[in-house]
Amino acid sequence: MTRTIADISVSLDGFVTGPGPGPDNGLGTGGEALHTWAFSDDPEDRRILREATARSGAVVLGRQLFDVVDGPNGWDDTSGYGAGEVGKPAFVVVTSSPPKAVRLTDLDWTFVTTGLPGALAAARERAEAAASGSGKDLDVVLMGGGTTIGSALEAGLVDVLTLHLAPVVLGTGTPLFTGKAPGTLVRRNVTPTPAATHLTYDVLR
Repeated sequence: MTRTIADISVSLDGFVTGPGPGPDNGLGTGGEALHTWAFSDDPEDRRILREATARSGAVVLGRQLFDVVDGPNGWDDTSGYGAGEVGKPAFVVVTSSPPKAVRLTDLDWTFVTTGLPGALAAARERAEAAASGSGKDLDVVLMGGGTTIGSALEAGLVDVLTLHLAPVVLGTGTPLFTGKAPGTLVRRNVTPTPAATHLTYDVLR
């Protein structure tokens, strides 16, 4: 079964970036500390990253996040989604208008201008097609940014919420939760490591 999984790193005080995020400042001031776990050598951190990547049939992101990852200081062969893992999923970007050019031309990009539900539907088609070719279940992963994930939770479009809770207090930045409650969260798993506490919730609507 193809699920929609919102997967994001967050600070102890609920921020998914530090202050001043943008194409030239990535995750904002201090925000890089949220993702220390993704570069850790801890076996549990590596397992969680490996298993999440292996189940990613398609990945959805908002335009602001796309501008960061495709910018001059964004992803490369060592820091992109699933870097060092086998294969790359399709990427679907929610945007009002497609970019004129893409730096990361080795990745499979689709730009959807009909809103978040349309982007998730396109990603589901890509994930299900990839699953039929691989013979295993694959998910749609909503990787951010925080506003995009927050909107998806409020709209009831998420099946599973995975939070990587970093032992960091940012004070300000981009909050993950800003309005309507995301439904009932039922904790399915918790894995603590020195770099993060990895939490997985089923989202009941």
